[in-house]
Amino acid sequence: MRRDDLWVFGYGSLMWHAGFPVAERSIATLADHARSFCMLSIHHRGTEAQPGLVLALNPRPGFACTGVALRAEAGSEDETLAYLRERELISSAYHEQRLPIRLADGREVEAVAFVVDTDHEQYCGHLTPDEQAAMISRARGGRGPNTEYLWNTVTHLHELGIGDPELDWLARRVRDLAL
Repeated sequence: MRRDDLWVFGYGSLMWHAGFPVAERSIATLADHARSFCMLSIHHRGTEAQPGLVLALNPRPGFACTGVALRAEAGSEDETLAYLRERELISSAYHEQRLPIRLADGREVEAVAFVVDTDHEQYCGHLTPDEQAAMISRARGGRGPNTEYLWNTVTHLHELGIGDPELDWLARRVRDLAL
């Protein structure tokens, strides 16, 4: 591993749609953060009139988020960061941070992670699971239905062997609302 490798931590759509050349992929864990539907989506999975919800890394001491570490191909680092900033920082609701993550093989690397700004107007960490389900079940944005985002995330977590009981419950509840 080179000292200047660029690692990116994916916990939602980056797991199935990186959008940049990936040289290495590994299950990884980020300490003191939780995967949470705590950010209003007014672009990709909702609109200003009918916001959806997207996942964010919510700072939570004592928690841990398991996701995927993606190492960008050598030579693509600048383009990868530019792409990710355009994709993830569309409304400044995330802070780009470099945080230590632990890979499945025990290595610890520093990775770019996008952590929700809990002071941003799109932060909504107070919603109950039922409120989240209701919003997700009806929202649609520029990248499609909010339900698709939820179900893709849950499907990919299962394929990777990553358990997330809260998202499993939410997916079942949203399916019930869709019936």
